[in-house]
Amino acid sequence: MEQTERLNIFRDRLVKWFEVNQRDLPWRRRRDAYAVWLSEVMLQQTQVATVIPYFHRFVARFPTVNDLAAAPLDEVLSLWSGLGYYARARNLHKAAQAVAQSGGEFPRTAAELKKLPGLGPYTAAAIATFAFGEAVPVLDGNVARVLCRVQAMELPDDQNHPVLKALSEEFLDRARPGPFSEAMMELGALVCVPSSPRCLICPVSELCLARAHGDENRLPLARVRLEKKPLRLVCAAIRDDAGRVWMIRREEKGLFGGLWELPSAELLPEADAAEPLLQKGFRLTSARPLGHVKRTLTHRLLTIELWPAAFADGARPTETGRFVSPGDWPELGLSTAMRKALMLLEKSR
Repeated sequence: MEQTERLNIFRDRLVKWFEVNQRDLPWRRRRDAYAVWLSEVMLQQTQVATVIPYFHRFVARFPTVNDLAAAPLDEVLSLWSGLGYYARARNLHKAAQAVAQSGGEFPRTAAELKKLPGLGPYTAAAIATFAFGEAVPVLDGNVARVLCRVQAMELPDDQNHPVLKALSEEFLDRARPGPFSEAMMELGALVCVPSSPRCLICPVSELCLARAHGDENRLPLARVRLEKKPLRLVCAAIRDDAGRVWMIRREEKGLFGGLWELPSAELLPEADAAEPLLQKGFRLTSARPLGHVKRTLTHRLLTIELWPAAFADGARPTETGRFVSPGDWPELGLSTAMRKALMLLEKSR
């Protein structure tokens, strides 16, 4: 079979399969650029089941990109709280403001969309294709895995690999770019899964070279996994007479950027907790911590130590902060780890 004929059969079978088997996802009910953009940003490094309730809450609170642009960043981060990768929320807010300043209309091409804050090649291509029908390939990890297997490529499913980028251009159905690209993604999510692919129900299994060679479980090649490094944070828990807790907002960069937290300092594994907090204007009021919170992040193994503390010299430290009542904590942008630390603090009263 010639490659042109093979590709045409592949495209037709895949799109027909998608028309019948696609999941009913909320962002697929409205194909506007705002919904596509919001869902694609939320879905980065996050499972669909986790994203769905966040998507519903966001579009209920911010129905349009102009509503999102006009909202305070704290409110955006609060709604995002628990979804992780908080730079996504900060960039979402910045991009919304950029779109609002341009009249509330998204650019219609991937090249122009990439100029917005936080929009990389994949997200720009997804919006341009799904919302505006531009014929550009949408290459994510699912699509990269499908391509590796269909072509029996001895590669990891790296969407940035130049060979896979070239393949995505070759496979693209330019007459039906949106349905085809969504079908490729859906196939990777539901059938051509990382482990034990479901080849018996795959609509294009007869065209898959990895399947023909018996390599469907071996390909794509495994990626090199980076070792997660330990990160130890010590947090100062300071209450006033009304039971409010002193909290600060992190700078809008780095880990948990822009989120609220108890004052914290990073420690080496065996270091003493008192000194780094003292340098920030806090002193410990107990020889023992209230407890620990552990979280596994993308590249870190995080441990938070929660210590009773007070202002070191009777004056408030230089870091900008304020006392916050427990009832107001849900309104703040908090990481999941910090939310757990605050729950631990409440239990210790």
